[in-house]
Amino acid sequence: MRLRCISCKAEYEPDPWLFRCPRCGGLLDVVHDKVDPTPSQGQGVWRYHKALPRVRRRISLGEGGTPLIRLSSTRHERVYLKFEGANPTGSFKDRGMAVAVSIALDAGARAVLAASTGNTSASAAAYAARAGLRSIIVLPRGRVAKGKLFQAMLHGAKIVEVEGSFDEALKAVMSYIEEEKGLVYPVNSFNQWRLEGQKTLAYEVAGELGDAPDYVIVPVGNAGNISAIWKGFKDLYRAGVTSRLPVMIGVQARGASPLATMAERGLNEPAWFDKPETIATAIRIGRPINWQRALEAVRESGGTFIAVSDQDILEAQKTLARREGIGVEPASAAPYAGLTKLRQKLPEDATIVLVATGHSLKDPGIGVETEIYHAPTTEDAVKLIKDIASKS
Repeated sequence: MRLRCISCKAEYEPDPWLFRCPRCGGLLDVVHDKVDPTPSQGQGVWRYHKALPRVRRRISLGEGGTPLIRLSSTRHERVYLKFEGANPTGSFKDRGMAVAVSIALDAGARAVLAASTGNTSASAAAYAARAGLRSIIVLPRGRVAKGKLFQAMLHGAKIVEVEGSFDEALKAVMSYIEEEKGLVYPVNSFNQWRLEGQKTLAYEVAGELGDAPDYVIVPVGNAGNISAIWKGFKDLYRAGVTSRLPVMIGVQARGASPLATMAERGLNEPAWFDKPETIATAIRIGRPINWQRALEAVRESGGTFIAVSDQDILEAQKTLARREGIGVEPASAAPYAGLTKLRQKLPEDATIVLVATGHSLKDPGIGVETEIYHAPTTEDAVKLIKDIASKS
């Protein structure tokens, strides 16, 4: 196992504190000479420990093993939703955090540090607590869903708020780790070890389907997850576990779509959003640090990036809830909105997996309206029930 720069391809010995290439400043990938992605005994993502970094103590809350649910509300016959909201803190972040926090322990850190739009804060705080470490979370002031903020606070995180967007929060984290090293361990997705945990989603999907799907549609914010999932499918293909590789499609909200805009305009670099705006707070990021990783995953797989409107996201969220019984946060509904947008371009017999990254309770009340009836007495309640039932 070694580290390889995604930009200049220079290679380095594994180092838990090395996150950027000393030569060019590029981000690093973990490269395995040989990977065995088959599951074995263990808890959480550590069932795949043969394909993950070796650590002395494996931190886990039982993450992974999330439902793969077949959908009935699309024109395609074989569409599945991988419901990552079933993870311990309600989002996909737990897969990577199990690995990142385990490595933080090995590295002798006393605390973990993360910038967050919300889900990372909840996950980092919970896994740090599990490991006996402190957590420091940097958030954009007033722009984090209350459910996620509550989770971080509940698990004992120390909160630092900055003015501006997530990108300002991440800048603070990056500036800190450039100056300090050895005590506080960063667990954002520029941390290549965290992405190793996130690739296990691909292992689970292929295990349940019996092969890789034809398409995987993923919401894209800071852009680490789509590249991690792609890496997982490449592990499977190279190991001979699957017969094919999927096409990767990244979906962004229109108001925070630097990669989708790049694809639409035929640019070679993202069209940065200095003031990203969308109701899908988990992907409200204007300068994704992992854009090169994500671009490589999409191009290698023959996929693309697309943007969907907030209205499309809200409609998709309601459809998943009211026709499929699956409650997801707005960002997690973006892949369903993307599938709707692409429905004429994807073969009807294709096997498609939508990655729903977070639970609906992460960001409650966004865009949801329903009529509530008031019944002063039991008799009034019975009358209302009869009336509603008769119109059903």
